[in-house]
Amino acid sequence: MPLVKIEVRRHRSAEQVQALIEAVHRAQREALKIPEDDRQFRYIEHRPEHFQAPPGRTENYTLIDVTLFAGRSMEARRALYRAIVRNLGELGIAPADVFIVLNEVPLENWGIRGGVPASEVDLGFKVDV
Repeated sequence: MPLVKIEVRRHRSAEQVQALIEAVHRAQREALKIPEDDRQFRYIEHRPEHFQAPPGRTENYTLIDVTLFAGRSMEARRALYRAIVRNLGELGIAPADVFIVLNEVPLENWGIRGGVPASEVDLGFKVDV
């Protein structure tokens, strides 16, 4: 049940936005083995003067902030990073313009399905991949 926020520094068409979201979702499915219908994305477009990037980055600088259940292995995290960078590269975003942050939250700190702690719910998928 990752919550994903994609922040960018330039305008894109609706089709390009959907392609970015789909690229990150495919990476999550591949690396984290989440269900196909597990989609919680926010796409935020900033004016460049409101979103400073590190030196050497372009207008394509993209910050991807993923909040997810704690418990993924280091290999799953590496696979996620690689898949996101690869998939965004297919959309013309250079690896140097991709910055990914994972925020792991313990299951008991998620109130889901009517306010039940996620630690008490059958999620329907494995977290420890």
